[in-house]
Amino acid sequence: MEDLESAVVLAMADQAPDGIVITDREGLIRYWNRGAERIFGFPAADVAGRSLDVIIPERHRKRHQDGFDAAMERGSSKYGDADLLNVPALAADGRKLSIEFSVVLLTGPDGSPYCGAVIRDVTARRERERELMRRRAEASV
Repeated sequence: MEDLESAVVLAMADQAPDGIVITDREGLIRYWNRGAERIFGFPAADVAGRSLDVIIPERHRKRHQDGFDAAMERGSSKYGDADLLNVPALAADGRKLSIEFSVVLLTGPDGSPYCGAVIRDVTARRERERELMRRRAEASV
């Protein structure tokens, strides 16, 4: 039964429309599902073993790395289960994206730490919100 459940969970992760990304302690990508391929435009084979910096805008990399290193050292994230983080990201073609994600620290079968994220592209929604704010500002003038 456990093998069947594991296979179903893996199939769900592989096919989920949201991006699911797992990195190792060094921040190297170890899992990248079809949702992540769709959102970021990078095939899994192209990012496997690469730094997560491939999707992090350069000006945010140091802050991300500092937070990532602190969480891995502590063995816990400062973000809770209900926290949804909003950050800019980069697509393979250089487009800027707005993403929301939740994060969880994981332990591998050998005790090694990993960091997992479930990611959603909210770029279109953010653009609509900015346009609405712009229109409201124009209307109040």
